[in-house]
Amino acid sequence: MSLCTQVVAQQAVITKLQAADRMRQAAITEILAADRRSQAQFIEALKLLKRLHTQMIEFERQQGPTKGPAQPDAPEEAGSSS
Repeated sequence: MSLCTQVVAQQAVITKLQAADRMRQAAITEILAADRRSQAQFIEALKLLKRLHTQMIEFERQQGPTKGPAQPDAPEEAGSSS
């Protein structure tokens, strides 16, 4: 194989590698953009959760603690038999 043929073949390989690298860089850019969007959504969800928690605390201050399946009525005094 002549030197000229080898150079042309290597240039073709370099061109293919450059194209693959551009595609890889574009994919990474898209992934980073999606990650930024996900982070923004997560931060917004945390803010909403904090706001809800604050509202629940304020509600409990005004109304007293809520009772439900997770917080049943307190049992009678232990040892009291009537």
